[in-house]
Amino acid sequence: MRDYIKRFLIAIIMALCVSLLFLGGKHSEAAGKQDLGVINDHWIWPADGIISDTYGTRQGSHKGIDIAGRIDTPILAVEDGVVEKSYYSNTYGNVVFIKHPSHFVTVYAHLNRRNVGKGQLIKQGDVIGKMGRTGQATGTHLHFEAHQREWRYDKKYALDPEQLLGKADVGEPVQAGIASIGESVLAASSQLRLHQNDNANSSPLLERYIVKEGDTLSTIAQKQNTTVTAVKNLNHLTTDLIKPKQILIVP
Repeated sequence: MRDYIKRFLIAIIMALCVSLLFLGGKHSEAAGKQDLGVINDHWIWPADGIISDTYGTRQGSHKGIDIAGRIDTPILAVEDGVVEKSYYSNTYGNVVFIKHPSHFVTVYAHLNRRNVGKGQLIKQGDVIGKMGRTGQATGTHLHFEAHQREWRYDKKYALDPEQLLGKADVGEPVQAGIASIGESVLAASSQLRLHQNDNANSSPLLERYIVKEGDTLSTIAQKQNTTVTAVKNLNHLTTDLIKPKQILIVP
């Protein structure tokens, strides 16, 4: 009788433990989703430019988004935080890692120049560096990543930055300091064009080009008054092969 009661009590305790673990997992998942929503309301875009690549491309190896723009375009911190790392990497080039109170780590890579050092307190919107093409970069752009909890070499905790910044497709302009893309797209595009008109000697504005039947990189480069190499670098192309309806970033 005692053995029966003992086994019965053990079974009840195990069932309670399993229930608590299940509820805890559900609660954590819900809390995580809620945190993303809160962050999405106030994180800002880190640079002016045009989206040239998104999360998950290159057979899933691209763990961030790319914003193409002019050399030395200011790079802003998306949120308050502390500089976790600031150094030169063979792959990332000049790179800055910022740890945020929301337990996210953001990465700003391929910078032409870094303005901050390890341990420095950062406010949202602070200029932490300038856009460049250092490290393994083809074309001037910011490579931006967001990681939950911590950055790891295997990028286990990488998250699509668009979940935190807002949705933006390849070829769409984004504006630094704006909390979501929404109506800012037109404003950003207009601002960039005005800036180009005021600075005739500055590097050219980038725009989206949809490949048509019969187009080649050579003919597209001629239309845009640029070079095939420039188009390939902007779009991270390793061959000259393109297809109709493909979206390219061009000067």
